[in-house]
Amino acid sequence: MKNSYRFKCMVMELEAEKTLIQAESLDGPNSNSSDLVARVRKLLFRRMLVGIRDGRFFLGTFHCMDKQGNIILQDAVEYRSTRRSSTSPMEQRCLGLILIPSSCRSSCHVGCSIEEQLSLLKL
Repeated sequence: MKNSYRFKCMVMELEAEKTLIQAESLDGPNSNSSDLVARVRKLLFRRMLVGIRDGRFFLGTFHCMDKQGNIILQDAVEYRSTRRSSTSPMEQRCLGLILIPSSCRSSCHVGCSIEEQLSLLKL
């Protein structure tokens, strides 16, 4: 079971790498876009918490981002408040692979240490 999971992860990593290489080749010699691609590459397969404007949050593994800023999370779980009060319990449901449009996104947090966060900003 673990070997099949590792194999799936390796396949997904190779597909993501292939997609990023294709994106870089489309951009040509533009160094600004290659810097952005390098930043996104560092975020691949990290846990990400994305908030949207209606108050819901999605926690999942960052899979990719397109040129419009839409984010795809895999193994995503939706968290939402069952009532309007801030002290109400959170309801959750498993969603799997989801796309979050950039127009709906209000916040985005990546799960990593402070040192890693700083290295992501330096690029």
